[in-house]
Amino acid sequence: MTDQGRPTGGTRPPPEIEIDITTAHRARVHNYLAGGDAHFAADRLAVEKAADVLPGGIETARHAVRTMAAFQERVVRYLVAEVGIRQFLKLGAVVPAGDDVHEIAQAAAPGTRVVYAGDDPTVLAHAHSLRRSRPEGVTDYVHGSMLDVAPIIEQAAKTLDMDRPVALVSPATLNFVADEHDPHGIVARLMDALAPGSHLVLAHTSNEIGSERMMEGAEQFGKLVYGPYVVRTREEIARFLDGLELVDPGLVPIEQWHPRPDADLDPTRRPVPIYGAVARKP
Repeated sequence: MTDQGRPTGGTRPPPEIEIDITTAHRARVHNYLAGGDAHFAADRLAVEKAADVLPGGIETARHAVRTMAAFQERVVRYLVAEVGIRQFLKLGAVVPAGDDVHEIAQAAAPGTRVVYAGDDPTVLAHAHSLRRSRPEGVTDYVHGSMLDVAPIIEQAAKTLDMDRPVALVSPATLNFVADEHDPHGIVARLMDALAPGSHLVLAHTSNEIGSERMMEGAEQFGKLVYGPYVVRTREEIARFLDGLELVDPGLVPIEQWHPRPDADLDPTRRPVPIYGAVARKP
């Protein structure tokens, strides 16, 4: 376990940081779209080329990132306040450009424990910002690929009590796992390692919502970014939830998941092509 937000890992030396600034990386692309400064020219170019084919251009991509952040905030607040979750494991950590899971959760429940997992060297270089915790709580960062389930769980267990419920948060992370790597099996193995009462928070880009030229943009982005970028159907996304109990309203466009009463749901705005859901492990 960690103490007062200090990193775990014992005497294990930190991985060497080798940052490739010539190829776009998803965590840095997200940071750019979110208004951060932890990105390079290759990341900006990848976004701008992919966004050129989208109606509304780069503002459409930025709106999607803002909408995803709002979805994550609503979900975390729901899980803390209404379900009583006090532990989170977030896959696909990014360099923060706003409140992330630990700020949101610990604002409501200061003793919440949060572990981030990611494999982008830039995120590793900024991991100190993901370890800042309220004194009552703990945060930690695990550097590793989500393709390697066992090491992630092993390292996360140094901070999280795996005998108690954990919320596994996957915000569009699975878009970057090709079918050949069995993304559905990865999710199943991760959930198998968690206690009953744990929850899966899922968001995934789909080709069945507001898809005008979206597939073209996704294909262009996939050619420029490090690693694959896979867009899936609603049916394929629903398979990630097999064996779990869906929380109302189920698998829906992320704007429609428990929207705030004062939310500005402009009917003329093109919907964000991302499905979201929260599901409980029985």
